[in-house]
Amino acid sequence: MGMRLWHQSFTVLGDLPGYEDAMRAHLGKVLRPDTEVVFHGQAPGTYPSDYPGDDIGYGYTFWIHGNQWIAAGRAAEAQGFDAFAMCTLPNPMLREARSIVDIPVIGMGETCCHLATMFGQRFAIILFIDRMIPLYQEQVRNYGLTDRCAGVVASGLKFADVLPAYQNPGPLIEKFQEVARRVIRETGADVIIPGEVPLNLLMARNGINRVDDVPIIDGLASTMKMAELMVDLHRATGIRHSRHGWFNSVPSAERVDQVGKFYGVDRLKF
Repeated sequence: MGMRLWHQSFTVLGDLPGYEDAMRAHLGKVLRPDTEVVFHGQAPGTYPSDYPGDDIGYGYTFWIHGNQWIAAGRAAEAQGFDAFAMCTLPNPMLREARSIVDIPVIGMGETCCHLATMFGQRFAIILFIDRMIPLYQEQVRNYGLTDRCAGVVASGLKFADVLPAYQNPGPLIEKFQEVARRVIRETGADVIIPGEVPLNLLMARNGINRVDDVPIIDGLASTMKMAELMVDLHRATGIRHSRHGWFNSVPSAERVDQVGKFYGVDRLKF
């Protein structure tokens, strides 16, 4: 039985020609033939440039953009999608999205970190934006994986370095491998999680799934495969998110609509 998965990006996909096509081609090799993925990005005009880091590198603007993720999750459920896949490493408002909708909600960061513990003893996360290191450290603590995380490290690579590398990947792959080897040597990590999706995708589409003896997590593929699994588990066993306690309890849809209208969030349409 087939399924429809809602992919959500932190980028405005229309600002990045060819990026959606690259993701679609990669996932076409990974997912089951009867799985349909519909790609979504942030609303046009969300950022002052084609790079989300201008905003998501700061706490308040990161969290306020999270309103789009809640709106997207609600739209995914209302439109009959089988799962909502948050395909960005910091998976903003992941817990809140799960408290609002009943379909499976999959976070890329959470998926990558837990999956990394199945491929090695301690993982390291390599990032674009060094200001976000404290956020990832906090999220790793919330995942209960502090003892399994060797470090969260800035790569020295920039978003602007990655996009041109889709046409000429060799030099950037070499730089990434140099950074990964340094991180492995200095932290003792035996699994690497590359962030964000553009860097992840560049490595994956060029067959870079290891640096020497250390596996590289393909976060995009892993997140979407986890979405398939979560849908399968729900269909097979009926399991859903917890609805016990403050973090998981669901307000009425009517009240969510009212609060959204009060704050102007109701204008976010997907």
